[in-house]
Amino acid sequence: MASRTIQHLHRARRDDIGDLITRRPLPGPGLDQIDPFLFLNHHGPQVYPPGNRGLPFGPHPHRGFETVTFILDGELAHVDTAGHQSVIRAGGVQWMTAGKGLVHSELSPEEFRRRGGPLEILQLWVNLPARLKMTQPAYVGLQRESIPALPTADRRGRVHLIAGGWGGAAGPIHSLTGVFMSTVELAAGGRVDFAGLAGRNVFLYVVRGTLDVGGEQAQAHTLVELNIDGDRLGIGAIEDTVLLFGHAAPIGEPVVAHGPFVMNTREEIAQALRDYHAGVFDIAPASAAG
Repeated sequence: MASRTIQHLHRARRDDIGDLITRRPLPGPGLDQIDPFLFLNHHGPQVYPPGNRGLPFGPHPHRGFETVTFILDGELAHVDTAGHQSVIRAGGVQWMTAGKGLVHSELSPEEFRRRGGPLEILQLWVNLPARLKMTQPAYVGLQRESIPALPTADRRGRVHLIAGGWGGAAGPIHSLTGVFMSTVELAAGGRVDFAGLAGRNVFLYVVRGTLDVGGEQAQAHTLVELNIDGDRLGIGAIEDTVLLFGHAAPIGEPVVAHGPFVMNTREEIAQALRDYHAGVFDIAPASAAG
């Protein structure tokens, strides 16, 4: 089997949201998307003091794609107009299918705002094909204990399997489009191998640490854009490393994005705006679960 090689390394750009430390590797200069992966925000790591205001993501709409939120540290409260509500703790994941449209809030629980603490969160946007853009909204919130933590072959790392199959196990999320998604922890000197990548685009982001991919190094806060020249990928850790690793079949359709909406045409964006302002998405509660 041939191994994938690096095409380009994309450093995340700092783009803080108020007092929330934020880095964004995608989209960025020279890279609009890694189809179907559209957008990644890396919030933190940082420590909030007692009596903080928490996260600033009050009620806002989405249509036409999915959001996958990884709570690496801290807590996140979710509530939406489809009736879903949860508080997900460190190590957990939220997978929300916006589909035809909903309004949701992602805020810090009352207890976190009161006592403060560490926070680090990733949010990834995954596109949906035209045939699924108006699908029924859905949401799954998983705590750490519901996500398989599979040891790597050398026992120097763990693959937290969220969606798809690896090592004879299946992740708890069933993706509408067959997305594979995981977070990976590797100790210095550890290695992990992924196969079955033919015809699929790989999403690889280094959260912290330094990786070796085919003899090239990728440091923290770097998105690794890979060539499509192989059907497997070997990743080595030069130092203790955490990474986000996923792959999916490209959709290959036009992408027209406007703020929180991702559709195929400008006319569909205009319709999304009309629907939102007409109250079709309803109005999310002003505060999240505490």
